[in-house]
Amino acid sequence: MNNIKIKQAVILAGGRGERLRPITDSIPKPMIEFHGKPFLEYLIEMLKEQGFTEVLLLLGYLPDQIENYFGNGERWNIKISYSKTNVENDTGLRIKLAEDLINDTFLLMYCDNYWPMQYDKMLQQFIKIGKSALVTVYRNSDNYTKNNLRINDDKLIEIYDKTRTSQNLQGVDIGFFIFKKEVLKIFPKNKNVNFEKTVFPILIKNQQISAYVTDHRYYSVGSYERLKVTKEFLLRKPTILLDRDGVINKKAPKTDYVKNWSEWEWIKGSKEAICLLKKNGYRIIIISNQAGIARGKMTVRDLDDIHIRMINDIQKCGGEIDRIYYCPHGWDDNCECRKPKPGMIFQAQRDYHLDLSRLYFIGDDERDKQAGDAAGCKTILINQNENLYAIVKKRVLEEE
Repeated sequence: MNNIKIKQAVILAGGRGERLRPITDSIPKPMIEFHGKPFLEYLIEMLKEQGFTEVLLLLGYLPDQIENYFGNGERWNIKISYSKTNVENDTGLRIKLAEDLINDTFLLMYCDNYWPMQYDKMLQQFIKIGKSALVTVYRNSDNYTKNNLRINDDKLIEIYDKTRTSQNLQGVDIGFFIFKKEVLKIFPKNKNVNFEKTVFPILIKNQQISAYVTDHRYYSVGSYERLKVTKEFLLRKPTILLDRDGVINKKAPKTDYVKNWSEWEWIKGSKEAICLLKKNGYRIIIISNQAGIARGKMTVRDLDDIHIRMINDIQKCGGEIDRIYYCPHGWDDNCECRKPKPGMIFQAQRDYHLDLSRLYFIGDDERDKQAGDAAGCKTILINQNENLYAIVKKRVLEEE
């Protein structure tokens, strides 16, 4: 079990997309275009980036449009195969009819949700818990949608309610699953059943389905109201997250804080780095702990004055700060925003529809590393050999 490797992704892409009519009168839902390519292409590119070598598309509605576009997958250097069945087939029957094409352990996805998959972490949890199935769950702390499940303290799903009417639901599944093929034995042969309604109750009863929980918002082509934010998300505007103290300005002595502008000192090259990022089209967001407020060392007004002056200095050299997130809480307040917790990063993600897996968070402290890793960012820590300008020029911009 510890040596398990999953290389096959199975994607359900056969529905009519009724909620997107009249768009879907002539094209299948996963072929809706964003920035010149269909939604499904973004999913396949992500799978390739995550190391998958094979995709099985389960088609029903207007299947030829999908197959004609993707072919055998050679263009993406990934093998793509197809199972085409009746458009009236529900998800359970569609999977069951493709059983002979499915590997012993596989990733199952829906064609209408995109989430920057943390596949390695998902697989580690799947192996550690050792159940037959794993489902990815959006925590939904921002009430982005309606909850449809509840998870117990052992990370097992204890209630799944497709009607979303049960009490005390917490989180929603977002359509990224890991399954052992043995789960397909649950499906009756040749019966047109729904995948979740058939499988979930049995797996829950037998305590065989765990939950991988994420705070990174998912994006969808499932309904008209989601198309606008999905378009913004898939635009992937270059963005960078920066810690403040120790990255932009010199830190105060231990247990002290930069309490006013007279105590502010720019780190050499930091203003130039921000200007360089701006010149290259980057959105720049600061993520900073400011426990001095909770400890009575400074006020919110003091902090605002520092930030106004900081921004003015940066603007004078042609740079810009797009947003500042700070945590005013103390060490023992048990808030969700103070690093090493990733709360501020996820708030920025939701506000700006960021794909955290594609951007850098630059800090100077182990807490920054922990927060960035928990959020799924590419995290870099400043060291004595590289200031912010060197990192931006040699590592961030060179990757483009």
